[in-house]
Amino acid sequence: MTEKYAVVVVGGGAAGLSAALVLGRARHRTLVVDAGEPRNAPAAHMQGYLTRDGMPPAEFLALGREEIARYGVELVRDRVVEVTRGEDLSEVRNRAFTEAQGEDFTVVLSGGRTVRARRLVVATGLKDELPAVAGVAERFGRDVLHCPFCHGWEVRDQPFGVLATSPASVHQALMVSQWSKDVRFFLHTVAEEELSDEDLRRLAAAGVEVVPGEVAGLVVEDDRLTGIRLADGTEHARSVLFLAPRAVPQTGLLEGLGAELHDTPFGAYPVVDATGLTSVPGVWAAGNAIGFAEQVVHAASGGYRAASAIVGDLLMTDLDAAAQV
Repeated sequence: MTEKYAVVVVGGGAAGLSAALVLGRARHRTLVVDAGEPRNAPAAHMQGYLTRDGMPPAEFLALGREEIARYGVELVRDRVVEVTRGEDLSEVRNRAFTEAQGEDFTVVLSGGRTVRARRLVVATGLKDELPAVAGVAERFGRDVLHCPFCHGWEVRDQPFGVLATSPASVHQALMVSQWSKDVRFFLHTVAEEELSDEDLRRLAAAGVEVVPGEVAGLVVEDDRLTGIRLADGTEHARSVLFLAPRAVPQTGLLEGLGAELHDTPFGAYPVVDATGLTSVPGVWAAGNAIGFAEQVVHAASGGYRAASAIVGDLLMTDLDAAAQV
């Protein structure tokens, strides 16, 4: 007999664990499937989460796993490779009642385990694809950063560099000027003529120096960033480099279920309502699975909203089914 759960949560980051906590406390049998690849793993600390400011992400997740275990939530380190809809008819004794309950999903894990779920929470997040500049990947999350709200305070007033990955990187260069007045905007592969007059006026007003020329690599001394090296050999002394990774949403499971997606400048994400419900009945999404800019605090909130909506949905579904029998 295939194991049955009220809810399977795909992804064990802030969104998935938050959803699982609410579901466990509501007495729903819940399984969290976590591949162990959190987006913020390169960061030593997370900031901006009230009462958890400065906590290492790994510690935050460990505490979350302990909390959900108190309520009987099961967590497995595995990966969901397939989700399909529809019942295994050999296991259904009362098809009408089962259909009314909405036991719709078969979930296959890479380790070979197959489970059933009435509802799904997809919290698979996204991956950051970094520019192919020597040294960037090795220092990402340390002194190569992407989010001033996450790291700006810790590196305030240091000499900043901003690596352009598109003309839209102007926005990042302007934003980081809130944390340092010594900012150089390295155009890299972006031509200066691609910047609008408004961009140039704002950069000048913010005191941001525009540096044309392709970036060849980073200058690192004693395991810290000390400069940016251009392809012509010129070096610029910098202690911090901000850049915008290419966001790669992990939407494969949602696409396989036929979820409607919408395009954004940061990739295609599922269309969801205020609770995270996708266009597929019974499937919710939360965290970076619904957008590029979901910080940890937003992700946890999204998981809570999704789970509370599922609790109500399952209750009303079961009451309606019972009334029909």
